[in-house]
Amino acid sequence: MKQFPVKLGEGGRVVIPVDVRKELGIDVGDELMLHMEEGKLVLLTRKQAIQYVQEQMAKYEIGDRVLSQELIDDRRRETE
Repeated sequence: MKQFPVKLGEGGRVVIPVDVRKELGIDVGDELMLHMEEGKLVLLTRKQAIQYVQEQMAKYEIGDRVLSQELIDDRRRETE
């Protein structure tokens, strides 16, 4: 696990080191999702946040039904 020391700046700002931004493919102005999980701050790219929600929803199966897939199918029908 890589660790990068950062400081909390004025107005609660945290600077993400350039090496981390490059590895994640993020740039200034990109939208990130921040949430707390078990007392920890978790910062995700939009793609990572979507994947996280999909993984969480995949846990909820009712018989042969997979609720996450039903939700995806509903959203696709709405856009058609």
